[in-house]
Amino acid sequence: MTQQQRTQADVIILGGGLVGLSLAAALDSAGLRSIVVDPADPAGRTDVAFDGRTTAVSSSSMRMFGATGVLDHLAVPGCPIHAIRVADGLAPGGLTFEPGEDGEPLGVMHENRHLRAALQDRAEAGANIDLRWKTPVAEVVRDDFSGRVRLAGGEELTAPLIVGAEGRRSPSRDAAGIRMARWSYKHSAIVSTLAHDLPHEQIAYEIFYPAGPFALLPMTDLADGTHRSAIVWSIANDKAAGLLKLDDAAFAAEAEAAMGGFLGAIRLLTPRSSYPLGFHHATRITDIRLALAGDAAHAVHPIAGQGVNLGFRDAAALAEVLVDGARLGLDLGDAQLLARYQRWRALDAFSVALATDGLTRLYGVPGRTASAVRRIGMGIVDRLGPLKHKLNAAARGNSGDLPRLLMGEAL
Repeated sequence: MTQQQRTQADVIILGGGLVGLSLAAALDSAGLRSIVVDPADPAGRTDVAFDGRTTAVSSSSMRMFGATGVLDHLAVPGCPIHAIRVADGLAPGGLTFEPGEDGEPLGVMHENRHLRAALQDRAEAGANIDLRWKTPVAEVVRDDFSGRVRLAGGEELTAPLIVGAEGRRSPSRDAAGIRMARWSYKHSAIVSTLAHDLPHEQIAYEIFYPAGPFALLPMTDLADGTHRSAIVWSIANDKAAGLLKLDDAAFAAEAEAAMGGFLGAIRLLTPRSSYPLGFHHATRITDIRLALAGDAAHAVHPIAGQGVNLGFRDAAALAEVLVDGARLGLDLGDAQLLARYQRWRALDAFSVALATDGLTRLYGVPGRTASAVRRIGMGIVDRLGPLKHKLNAAARGNSGDLPRLLMGEAL
Protein backbone atom coordinates (compact mmCIF):
# COMPACT_ATOMS: atom_id res chain seq x y z
CA MET A 1 0.00 0.00 0.00
CA THR A 2 1.61 3.25 -1.11
CA GLN A 3 1.32 6.50 0.80
CA GLN A 4 -0.71 8.01 -2.05
CA GLN A 5 -3.38 5.36 -1.47
CA ARG A 6 -3.77 6.13 2.21
CA THR A 7 -6.02 8.89 3.57
CA GLN A 8 -6.05 9.96 7.21
CA ALA A 9 -8.76 11.61 9.30
CA ASP A 10 -9.72 12.08 12.93
CA VAL A 11 -12.78 9.84 12.63
CA ILE A 12 -14.12 7.43 10.01
CA ILE A 13 -17.93 7.27 10.02
CA LEU A 14 -19.43 4.17 8.43
CA GLY A 15 -22.93 5.16 7.36
CA GLY A 16 -24.17 8.39 5.82
CA GLY A 17 -27.71 8.39 7.17
CA LEU A 18 -29.33 10.93 9.46
CA VAL A 19 -27.18 10.06 12.47
CA GLY A 20 -23.88 9.62 10.63
CA LEU A 21 -24.19 12.96 8.86
CA SER A 22 -25.31 14.68 12.09
CA LEU A 23 -22.13 13.46 13.76
CA ALA A 24 -20.00 14.61 10.81
CA ALA A 25 -21.55 18.09 11.00
CA ALA A 26 -20.96 18.25 14.76
CA LEU A 27 -17.30 17.27 14.38
CA ASP A 28 -16.79 19.66 11.47
CA SER A 29 -18.18 22.56 13.48
CA ALA A 30 -15.38 21.97 16.02
CA GLY A 31 -12.63 21.48 13.42
CA LEU A 32 -12.32 17.67 13.57
CA ARG A 33 -11.97 15.89 10.23
CA SER A 34 -14.19 12.95 9.36
CA ILE A 35 -14.55 10.64 6.39
CA VAL A 36 -18.09 9.38 5.78
CA VAL A 37 -18.30 6.09 3.89
CA ASP A 38 -21.58 4.77 2.52
CA PRO A 39 -22.26 2.32 -0.35
CA ALA A 40 -25.51 4.07 -1.27
CA ASP A 41 -26.07 6.63 -4.00
CA PRO A 42 -27.20 9.85 -2.27
CA ALA A 43 -29.02 11.10 -5.38
CA GLY A 44 -32.17 9.11 -4.63
CA ARG A 45 -32.19 9.54 -0.87
CA THR A 46 -33.90 12.93 -0.90
CA ASP A 47 -36.81 11.71 -3.03
CA VAL A 48 -40.15 10.91 -1.44
CA ALA A 49 -40.11 7.53 -3.19
CA PHE A 50 -36.99 6.55 -1.22
CA ASP A 51 -38.37 7.53 2.16
CA GLY A 52 -41.82 9.08 2.51
CA ARG A 53 -41.68 8.98 6.29
CA THR A 54 -41.59 11.90 8.69
CA THR A 55 -39.61 12.49 11.87
CA ALA A 56 -40.62 14.35 15.02
CA VAL A 57 -37.31 16.06 15.77
CA SER A 58 -37.17 16.95 19.46
CA SER A 59 -36.51 20.53 20.49
CA SER A 60 -33.08 19.57 21.84
CA SER A 61 -32.13 17.94 18.52
CA MET A 62 -33.26 21.10 16.74
CA ARG A 63 -30.89 23.09 18.95
CA MET A 64 -28.05 20.83 17.88
CA PHE A 65 -28.93 21.39 14.21
CA GLY A 66 -28.82 25.12 14.85
CA ALA A 67 -25.46 24.95 16.60
CA THR A 68 -23.87 22.81 13.85
CA GLY A 69 -25.23 24.79 10.89
CA VAL A 70 -27.67 22.16 9.61
CA LEU A 71 -30.64 24.53 9.89
CA ASP A 72 -28.92 26.90 7.44
CA HIS A 73 -29.42 24.22 4.77
CA LEU A 74 -32.98 23.23 5.67
CA ALA A 75 -35.13 24.49 2.80
CA VAL A 76 -38.47 23.61 4.45
CA PRO A 77 -38.81 24.73 8.08
CA GLY A 78 -41.10 21.95 9.26
CA CYS A 79 -44.18 22.11 11.46
CA PRO A 80 -43.77 22.94 15.17
CA ILE A 81 -45.54 20.66 17.64
CA HIS A 82 -47.22 22.88 20.24
CA ALA A 83 -49.11 20.14 22.05
CA ILE A 84 -49.21 16.36 22.33
CA ARG A 85 -52.50 14.73 23.30
CA VAL A 86 -52.47 11.16 24.55
CA ALA A 87 -55.67 9.12 24.80
CA ASP A 88 -56.76 5.57 25.50
CA GLY A 89 -58.90 4.94 22.46
CA LEU A 90 -61.60 7.50 21.81
CA ALA A 91 -62.86 7.55 25.39
CA PRO A 92 -62.94 10.88 27.26
CA GLY A 93 -59.95 11.92 29.33
CA GLY A 94 -56.27 11.61 28.61
CA LEU A 95 -53.09 13.53 28.96
CA THR A 96 -51.89 16.71 27.26
CA PHE A 97 -48.32 18.00 27.03
CA GLU A 98 -47.68 21.63 26.16
CA PRO A 99 -44.61 23.88 25.84
CA GLY A 100 -43.04 25.29 28.98
CA GLU A 101 -42.70 28.93 29.93
CA ASP A 102 -40.00 29.47 27.31
CA GLY A 103 -42.57 28.75 24.58
CA GLU A 104 -40.21 26.39 22.75
CA PRO A 105 -42.22 23.76 20.85
CA LEU A 106 -42.11 20.15 21.96
CA GLY A 107 -40.54 19.29 18.63
CA VAL A 108 -40.74 19.95 14.92
CA MET A 109 -42.16 17.60 12.29
CA HIS A 110 -39.93 17.19 9.26
CA GLU A 111 -40.20 15.04 6.19
CA ASN A 112 -37.22 12.69 6.15
CA ARG A 113 -36.31 13.70 2.62
CA HIS A 114 -35.93 17.34 3.69
CA LEU A 115 -33.76 16.34 6.66
CA ARG A 116 -31.58 14.19 4.43
CA ALA A 117 -31.19 17.00 1.90
CA ALA A 118 -30.18 19.49 4.60
CA LEU A 119 -27.69 17.10 6.17
CA GLN A 120 -26.17 16.20 2.81
CA ASP A 121 -25.84 19.87 1.84
CA ARG A 122 -24.27 20.64 5.22
CA ALA A 123 -21.80 17.78 4.77
CA GLU A 124 -20.86 18.90 1.28
CA ALA A 125 -20.23 22.41 2.62
CA GLY A 126 -18.10 21.14 5.50
CA ALA A 127 -14.40 22.00 5.24
CA ASN A 128 -13.52 18.96 7.37
CA ILE A 129 -15.87 16.35 5.89
CA ASP A 130 -14.76 13.90 3.18
CA LEU A 131 -17.80 12.17 1.65
CA ARG A 132 -17.33 8.76 0.03
CA TRP A 133 -20.70 7.84 -1.48
CA LYS A 134 -21.24 4.71 -3.57
CA THR A 135 -18.19 3.24 -1.87
CA PRO A 136 -18.37 -0.32 -0.49
CA VAL A 137 -16.07 -1.32 2.34
CA ALA A 138 -13.79 -4.27 1.64
CA GLU A 139 -12.14 -4.64 5.04
CA VAL A 140 -12.08 -3.04 8.49
CA VAL A 141 -9.12 -3.53 10.85
CA ARG A 142 -9.00 -2.19 14.40
CA ASP A 143 -6.04 -2.67 16.70
CA ASP A 144 -4.15 -0.92 19.49
CA PHE A 145 -2.61 1.53 17.06
CA SER A 146 -5.35 2.69 14.67
CA GLY A 147 -8.53 1.94 12.81
CA ARG A 148 -8.17 1.15 9.12
CA VAL A 149 -10.82 0.81 6.44
CA ARG A 150 -9.91 -0.59 3.03
CA LEU A 151 -12.33 0.46 0.31
CA ALA A 152 -13.40 -1.72 -2.59
CA GLY A 153 -11.19 0.31 -4.94
CA GLY A 154 -8.10 -0.40 -2.84
CA GLU A 155 -7.70 2.92 -1.03
CA GLU A 156 -7.00 2.69 2.70
CA LEU A 157 -8.50 5.13 5.20
CA THR A 158 -6.96 5.48 8.65
CA ALA A 159 -8.18 7.20 11.82
CA PRO A 160 -7.88 6.78 15.56
CA LEU A 161 -11.60 5.92 15.75
CA ILE A 162 -14.23 4.23 13.61
CA VAL A 163 -17.92 4.98 14.20
CA GLY A 164 -20.50 2.38 13.22
CA ALA A 165 -23.65 4.24 12.13
CA GLU A 166 -24.83 1.82 9.45
CA GLY A 167 -28.26 1.15 10.95
CA ARG A 168 -29.95 -1.90 12.44
CA ARG A 169 -27.87 -4.43 10.52
CA SER A 170 -24.55 -2.84 11.45
CA PRO A 171 -21.63 -4.88 10.06
CA SER A 172 -19.16 -3.15 12.39
CA ARG A 173 -21.26 -4.09 15.44
CA ASP A 174 -21.51 -7.70 14.34
CA ALA A 175 -17.80 -7.91 13.52
CA ALA A 176 -17.00 -6.69 17.03
CA GLY A 177 -19.05 -9.54 18.49
CA ILE A 178 -21.29 -7.16 20.44
CA ARG A 179 -24.30 -9.06 21.75
CA MET A 180 -27.82 -7.75 21.29
CA ALA A 181 -31.05 -8.02 23.24
CA ARG A 182 -33.71 -8.17 20.56
CA TRP A 183 -37.27 -9.23 19.89
CA SER A 184 -40.09 -8.63 17.44
CA TYR A 185 -43.38 -7.04 18.43
CA LYS A 186 -45.09 -8.96 15.60
CA HIS A 187 -46.52 -5.62 14.55
CA SER A 188 -45.93 -3.38 11.55
CA ALA A 189 -46.07 0.39 11.31
CA ILE A 190 -48.13 1.70 8.41
CA VAL A 191 -47.04 5.21 7.43
CA SER A 192 -48.59 7.71 5.06
CA THR A 193 -49.56 11.36 4.77
CA LEU A 194 -53.20 12.42 4.97
CA ALA A 195 -55.08 15.51 3.89
CA HIS A 196 -57.91 16.56 6.23
CA ASP A 197 -60.65 19.19 6.20
CA LEU A 198 -59.95 20.81 9.56
CA PRO A 199 -56.63 22.34 10.71
CA HIS A 200 -54.56 20.31 13.16
CA GLU A 201 -53.55 23.45 15.12
CA GLN A 202 -50.02 22.04 15.46
CA ILE A 203 -51.20 19.29 17.80
CA ALA A 204 -49.86 15.73 17.70
CA TYR A 205 -52.09 12.87 18.81
CA GLU A 206 -51.20 9.45 20.20
CA ILE A 207 -54.30 7.27 20.38
CA PHE A 208 -53.76 3.91 22.05
CA TYR A 209 -55.72 0.85 21.05
CA PRO A 210 -55.15 -2.73 22.24
CA ALA A 211 -54.29 -3.58 18.63
CA GLY A 212 -51.57 -0.89 18.61
CA PRO A 213 -51.10 2.89 18.85
CA PHE A 214 -52.28 5.31 16.17
CA ALA A 215 -50.08 8.44 15.94
CA LEU A 216 -51.24 11.52 14.06
CA LEU A 217 -48.46 14.06 13.52
CA PRO A 218 -48.96 17.63 12.23
CA MET A 219 -47.27 18.72 9.02
CA THR A 220 -47.06 22.05 7.22
CA ASP A 221 -49.96 22.95 4.94
CA LEU A 222 -49.47 22.66 1.21
CA ALA A 223 -49.21 25.82 -0.91
CA ASP A 224 -52.92 25.55 -1.80
CA GLY A 225 -53.89 25.49 1.88
CA THR A 226 -54.44 21.73 2.15
CA HIS A 227 -54.07 20.61 5.76
CA ARG A 228 -51.72 17.65 6.23
CA SER A 229 -50.79 15.17 8.94
CA ALA A 230 -48.59 12.10 8.92
CA ILE A 231 -49.77 8.86 10.46
CA VAL A 232 -47.83 6.04 12.06
CA TRP A 233 -50.32 3.24 12.62
CA SER A 234 -48.89 0.31 14.57
CA ILE A 235 -50.93 -2.83 14.13
CA ALA A 236 -50.55 -6.62 14.17
CA ASN A 237 -48.89 -8.02 11.07
CA ASP A 238 -51.93 -9.94 9.82
CA LYS A 239 -54.22 -6.91 10.19
CA ALA A 240 -51.60 -4.63 8.65
CA ALA A 241 -51.50 -6.81 5.56
CA GLY A 242 -55.24 -6.41 5.17
CA LEU A 243 -55.11 -2.63 5.57
CA LEU A 244 -52.37 -2.36 2.97
CA LYS A 245 -54.52 -4.26 0.46
CA LEU A 246 -57.40 -1.78 0.73
CA ASP A 247 -57.80 0.89 -1.91
CA ASP A 248 -57.03 4.47 -0.88
CA ALA A 249 -60.65 5.41 -0.18
CA ALA A 250 -61.28 2.36 1.99
CA PHE A 251 -58.04 2.87 3.91
CA ALA A 252 -58.87 6.54 4.46
CA ALA A 253 -62.24 5.50 5.90
CA GLU A 254 -60.50 3.12 8.33
CA ALA A 255 -58.03 5.81 9.38
CA GLU A 256 -60.82 8.37 9.84
CA ALA A 257 -62.65 5.93 12.11
CA ALA A 258 -59.49 5.34 14.16
CA MET A 259 -59.13 9.12 14.53
CA GLY A 260 -62.73 9.57 15.58
CA GLY A 261 -63.29 12.00 12.72
CA PHE A 262 -62.10 15.02 14.72
CA LEU A 263 -60.20 16.44 11.72
CA GLY A 264 -63.09 15.99 9.32
CA ALA A 265 -62.99 14.02 6.10
CA ILE A 266 -59.58 12.73 5.05
CA ARG A 267 -57.88 11.42 1.95
CA LEU A 268 -54.46 9.94 1.24
CA LEU A 269 -51.75 12.17 -0.19
CA THR A 270 -48.90 9.65 -0.40
CA PRO A 271 -48.69 5.90 -0.97
CA ARG A 272 -48.77 3.74 2.12
CA SER A 273 -45.66 1.91 3.23
CA SER A 274 -44.91 -0.31 6.19
CA TYR A 275 -42.00 -1.64 8.16
CA PRO A 276 -41.75 -4.31 10.89
CA LEU A 277 -41.54 -3.19 14.51
CA GLY A 278 -38.90 -4.66 16.76
CA PHE A 279 -36.64 -3.88 19.66
CA HIS A 280 -32.90 -4.24 19.90
CA HIS A 281 -30.35 -2.93 22.33
CA ALA A 282 -26.60 -3.50 22.30
CA THR A 283 -25.05 -4.75 25.51
CA ARG A 284 -22.29 -2.20 24.93
CA ILE A 285 -21.71 0.51 22.33
CA THR A 286 -17.90 0.56 22.20
CA ASP A 287 -15.05 -1.76 21.34
CA ILE A 288 -11.39 -1.30 20.43
CA ARG A 289 -11.34 1.95 18.42
CA LEU A 290 -15.04 1.59 17.71
CA ALA A 291 -18.14 3.50 18.81
CA LEU A 292 -21.71 2.72 17.77
CA ALA A 293 -24.37 5.37 17.20
CA GLY A 294 -28.04 5.39 16.24
CA ASP A 295 -29.83 2.22 15.18
CA ALA A 296 -26.54 0.32 15.19
CA ALA A 297 -26.68 0.68 18.99
CA HIS A 298 -30.41 0.65 19.74
CA ALA A 299 -33.82 0.60 18.09
CA VAL A 300 -37.09 1.16 19.94
CA HIS A 301 -40.80 1.11 19.24
CA PRO A 302 -41.98 4.38 17.62
CA ILE A 303 -44.65 4.75 20.33
CA ALA A 304 -43.10 7.96 21.72
CA GLY A 305 -41.20 9.17 18.66
CA GLN A 306 -37.83 8.78 20.38
CA GLY A 307 -35.97 6.49 17.96
CA VAL A 308 -33.97 8.84 15.74
CA ASN A 309 -33.68 11.41 18.54
CA LEU A 310 -31.77 8.80 20.54
CA GLY A 311 -29.37 8.66 17.60
CA PHE A 312 -29.02 12.44 17.52
CA ARG A 313 -28.23 12.36 21.24
CA ASP A 314 -25.57 9.73 20.53
CA ALA A 315 -24.03 12.05 17.93
CA ALA A 316 -24.06 15.04 20.29
CA ALA A 317 -22.49 13.11 23.18
CA LEU A 318 -19.85 11.40 21.04
CA ALA A 319 -18.89 14.68 19.36
CA GLU A 320 -18.43 16.36 22.75
CA VAL A 321 -16.32 13.48 24.08
CA LEU A 322 -14.07 13.57 21.02
CA VAL A 323 -13.73 17.35 20.89
CA ASP A 324 -12.85 17.46 24.59
CA GLY A 325 -10.32 14.68 24.04
CA ALA A 326 -8.75 16.44 21.06
CA ARG A 327 -8.30 19.63 23.08
CA LEU A 328 -6.46 17.64 25.73
CA GLY A 329 -4.24 16.07 23.07
CA LEU A 330 -5.60 12.57 23.63
CA ASP A 331 -5.77 9.74 21.12
CA LEU A 332 -9.39 9.86 19.88
CA GLY A 333 -9.58 6.09 20.07
CA ASP A 334 -8.40 6.09 23.67
CA ALA A 335 -10.26 3.58 25.85
CA GLN A 336 -10.97 6.20 28.51
CA LEU A 337 -12.71 8.46 26.00
CA LEU A 338 -14.82 5.57 24.72
CA ALA A 339 -15.65 4.58 28.30
CA ARG A 340 -16.94 8.10 28.91
CA TYR A 341 -19.19 7.84 25.85
CA GLN A 342 -20.41 4.41 26.98
CA ARG A 343 -21.30 5.67 30.46
CA TRP A 344 -22.93 8.83 29.16
CA ARG A 345 -25.24 7.13 26.71
CA ALA A 346 -25.93 3.83 28.45
CA LEU A 347 -28.44 5.02 31.05
CA ASP A 348 -30.40 7.35 28.74
CA ALA A 349 -30.68 4.83 25.92
CA PHE A 350 -31.63 1.98 28.23
CA SER A 351 -34.20 4.10 30.09
CA VAL A 352 -35.91 5.14 26.86
CA ALA A 353 -35.83 1.54 25.62
CA LEU A 354 -37.51 0.28 28.80
CA ALA A 355 -40.08 3.08 28.78
CA THR A 356 -41.16 2.56 25.17
CA ASP A 357 -41.31 -1.20 25.57
CA GLY A 358 -43.30 -0.85 28.80
CA LEU A 359 -45.79 1.55 27.23
CA THR A 360 -46.23 -0.78 24.26
CA ARG A 361 -47.09 -3.68 26.54
CA LEU A 362 -49.20 -1.64 28.98
CA TYR A 363 -51.47 -0.18 26.31
CA GLY A 364 -51.69 -3.53 24.55
CA VAL A 365 -53.67 -5.07 27.42
CA PRO A 366 -57.29 -5.43 26.18
CA GLY A 367 -60.50 -5.00 28.12
CA ARG A 368 -62.59 -2.23 29.67
CA THR A 369 -61.04 -2.62 33.11
CA ALA A 370 -57.52 -2.17 31.77
CA SER A 371 -58.63 0.84 29.73
CA ALA A 372 -60.31 2.43 32.76
CA VAL A 373 -57.17 1.94 34.87
CA ARG A 374 -55.04 3.54 32.17
CA ARG A 375 -57.36 6.55 31.90
CA ILE A 376 -57.31 7.02 35.67
CA GLY A 377 -53.53 6.87 35.60
CA MET A 378 -53.31 9.45 32.82
CA GLY A 379 -55.68 11.73 34.73
CA ILE A 380 -53.47 11.51 37.81
CA VAL A 381 -50.33 12.29 35.79
CA ASP A 382 -52.10 15.23 34.14
CA ARG A 383 -52.76 16.74 37.59
CA LEU A 384 -49.35 16.02 39.13
CA GLY A 385 -47.17 18.95 38.09
CA PRO A 386 -43.68 17.56 38.88
CA LEU A 387 -44.27 14.20 37.18
CA LYS A 388 -45.91 15.78 34.16
CA HIS A 389 -43.03 18.28 33.93
CA LYS A 390 -40.55 15.40 33.95
CA LEU A 391 -42.39 13.59 31.16
CA ASN A 392 -42.66 16.86 29.21
CA ALA A 393 -38.90 17.35 29.49
CA ALA A 394 -38.32 13.80 28.24
CA ALA A 395 -40.55 14.43 25.21
CA ARG A 396 -38.51 17.54 24.33
CA GLY A 397 -35.23 15.69 24.83
CA ASN A 398 -34.34 17.87 27.82
CA SER A 399 -33.90 15.17 30.44
CA GLY A 400 -30.68 13.79 31.85
CA ASP A 401 -27.12 15.03 31.41
CA LEU A 402 -27.42 16.94 28.14
CA PRO A 403 -24.46 17.40 25.79
CA ARG A 404 -23.67 21.03 25.03
CA LEU A 405 -24.91 20.77 21.45
CA LEU A 406 -28.38 19.74 22.67
CA MET A 407 -28.47 22.93 24.71
CA GLY A 408 -27.67 24.93 21.59
CA GLU A 409 -24.06 25.60 22.61
CA ALA A 410 -21.15 25.29 20.19
CA LEU A 411 -18.39 22.82 21.00
